[in-house]
Amino acid sequence: MNQPTEATLPEWGPFGRPLFNDPSARALSRIGVVDVGSNSVRMVVFDGAARSPAYFYNEKIMCALGAGLSESGRLNPEGRVRALAALRRFQHLAGDLDLPPLAAVATAAVREAEDGHDFCAEVLRETGLKIQVIDGDEEARLSAQGVLLGWPGAYGLICDIGGSSMELAEIANNQVGRRVTSPLGPLKLRDIKGGRKGRKAHIKQVMGELKAQLGPQRDRLFLVGGSWRAIARIDMLRRNYPLKVLHEYRMTVRDVHETVKFIENSDLEKLRSKTGLSSSRISLVPYAIDVLTRLIREFKPKDIAISSYGIREGLLFEQMPQRLRDRDPLIEASYFAEAKDARLPGFGKQLFEFVMPLFKSAPPAQVRLIKAACLLHDVSWRAHPDYRAEICFDNVTRANLGGLKHSERVFIGLALQHRYRNKREGNRFDPIYALLDERSQTQAETLGKAMRFGAMLWLKRDARMGRLTWFPKKRRLELHLPKEAAALFGEVAEARFQSLVSALGATSEVFIEE
Repeated sequence: MNQPTEATLPEWGPFGRPLFNDPSARALSRIGVVDVGSNSVRMVVFDGAARSPAYFYNEKIMCALGAGLSESGRLNPEGRVRALAALRRFQHLAGDLDLPPLAAVATAAVREAEDGHDFCAEVLRETGLKIQVIDGDEEARLSAQGVLLGWPGAYGLICDIGGSSMELAEIANNQVGRRVTSPLGPLKLRDIKGGRKGRKAHIKQVMGELKAQLGPQRDRLFLVGGSWRAIARIDMLRRNYPLKVLHEYRMTVRDVHETVKFIENSDLEKLRSKTGLSSSRISLVPYAIDVLTRLIREFKPKDIAISSYGIREGLLFEQMPQRLRDRDPLIEASYFAEAKDARLPGFGKQLFEFVMPLFKSAPPAQVRLIKAACLLHDVSWRAHPDYRAEICFDNVTRANLGGLKHSERVFIGLALQHRYRNKREGNRFDPIYALLDERSQTQAETLGKAMRFGAMLWLKRDARMGRLTWFPKKRRLELHLPKEAAALFGEVAEARFQSLVSALGATSEVFIEE
């Protein structure tokens, strides 16, 4: 039986024409954005024209521009000096990197301060950087677009907390819906009179007004912003959570309540030391937990997810052509990695076709994980052989990939670990494996061993690779090899095939076809 050709293969995601070869997508291959926030000033350079871009450069300065704004009506003088110095540096870096003009936006502190316009004029005069001051509605929209960059098809309520403001936005059907802004940023709350009691009363009043505008939500709540990420880090510490990746970290309402109590009963300096948070960030956590407590009480989300993607990613999403937005970020990023790092770019497509008979009943959500694993199966080949399996697992579980739950990261990582190692002895990853149920761990092992075997059978682009036929009810696996590939089925290949058969608990037979 002939193998499918390039023309007859179904075009799924990246296995059509590589999108990053398109000129309009290639124009995004390296782009810099600057976010002048109320608490921090940050520059991010995105690298790679893929749906899930890499962070080529990322620098943040905690300037606290919005500190004292409620009382003085002006930007924090010290923060203004530090922000100008940071922006001068960022412009210089952009020139050294030959970037196109930086896309720079300023949010609540600059738009509300009476000297905000003067600050922007000074930045333009001193550095040549033009800052766009956006209103709360636009800030909410861009943050929501950042979430959509990481979660295509996501739906629910986005909550982006900055230093001086907090924005809410609804998302559904890949669109941003209603959005509102509020003065519930920690820097502003710090200036509220009446201590914690007065602050809680203020938060309750404002949150009630927001709920009246948006109505009950009861879907997923996506949390965007440094204060939310700080709370998530503390939640990880409390739960002894094994995978220290904030993006797509999930919390329940109960988790939040438990973590609020944990924070209230802990020494902030000790928490800072254990979590690696900065002093300026941990100092805002007590204000942020009061906001989060009232937020979940009013809007009653089903679950809560942390998004590391926000306004800066929203700026990137804004510049993407629609056909790139429509792609799956996981598959695009995996294809980009294969094209850049694999020894045999393009083999992932062949390998996927080879292993899929073992997963005929897999739901679409699992099929995309199998696709990604096949694309990534060889990108870590440069690692030392003794550590290659561990490095594969580390690379995937900790990589900056969008569109992946933590359990899905573990599935792909475990499959790639088995691709390079036949057995899985007890190791430092055991607590992370526990994020995956036993059935999924078994499926990941099967996929890994199938990839480990399949990688032995193809070294030439136009070669016929052979095929697997799986009879799950009979627990029987057949290998059909074309005559010209029979010589590839040597001792090592046969041993890997038998390892796959054993993992399936099956009998087997090999057929050599003319």
